[in-house]
Amino acid sequence: MNGNNRGRNGMLLKVRDLEVAFSSRKGGRKTVVRAVNGVSFDIKKGETLGLVGESGCGKTTLGRALLRLTPVPVKGSIWYDGEPIDTIKNRDFRSLRSEMQMIFQDPFSSLNPRMTIGQMLNEVLAVHKVVSRQDAKKKIYELLDVVGLSSDYFNRYPHEFSGGQRQRIGIARALAVNPRVIICDEPVSALDVSIQSQIINLLKDLQHEFGLTYLFIAHDLSVVEHISDRVAVMYLGKIVEIADADELYNHPKHPYTKALMSAIPLPELDTKKERIILKGDLPGPMDMPKGCSFHPRCPEAMDRCRSVEPLLKPLCEGSGHMVSCLLYE
Repeated sequence: MNGNNRGRNGMLLKVRDLEVAFSSRKGGRKTVVRAVNGVSFDIKKGETLGLVGESGCGKTTLGRALLRLTPVPVKGSIWYDGEPIDTIKNRDFRSLRSEMQMIFQDPFSSLNPRMTIGQMLNEVLAVHKVVSRQDAKKKIYELLDVVGLSSDYFNRYPHEFSGGQRQRIGIARALAVNPRVIICDEPVSALDVSIQSQIINLLKDLQHEFGLTYLFIAHDLSVVEHISDRVAVMYLGKIVEIADADELYNHPKHPYTKALMSAIPLPELDTKKERIILKGDLPGPMDMPKGCSFHPRCPEAMDRCRSVEPLLKPLCEGSGHMVSCLLYE
């Protein structure tokens, strides 16, 4: 990659108008479903961008699209460290695999049950030529140690570990190739609540130690608040609001974000807040509403919301708080 453009403005990942569409046939008619529909965002070096939204809104598809793990081509532009990577051919994309890794939601299904932890990590090191064959075992011991596991686990199989331990192994596998960006796809949603905080704290410690940049995908707003510098809210394939975490949680602007925030339980038993109940069901991807996609469920919808599609814009000039809602245009 061209060193002249690397690190420009401290922006590591820049995504513009990203679209992922799947086609299906029903009754002999072809239908196109846009799981990700014109998404744009930036991630700075060393920061964590949280991505939240209801199940089925396109969060995981977006994360996989950045690493070319979707079965269909991706439209739009993706810039990594100042260089466009969406135009790189698949056979040449492999060199980027060591810089951009993914931690998956289910730590059990993402591990090969027929391989020991040592074999699994050794395979990653060999494929990416991280260290020599002689130094591989030492490197694996270091990886296990950095994620809080004993070297005694080297010859054990995935089924011998708890869910939290398996997720630590998944983190070690991602770290094995010395990445700069890690896409965390619901990394704690399959874990007990008591274990979730341990994994979140581990990810924060690793970020500080290795200068990692995270895209943290989750539906648990409390978890996202704890780890994120900025948060993007996604609804039906689009980002409807993005801002610094404190700003978004304390001053949400989009009606959908307000509804999400109102559902977060408060730790104080004697403190109450008004819960915003959204009416209607989430529209299906094959039956997308015209205009603003949220207007059928929005308590603040206006007549023009049914025909005009809002754009993601700053609340004011120079503001990092962006919202896609006609109420602020």
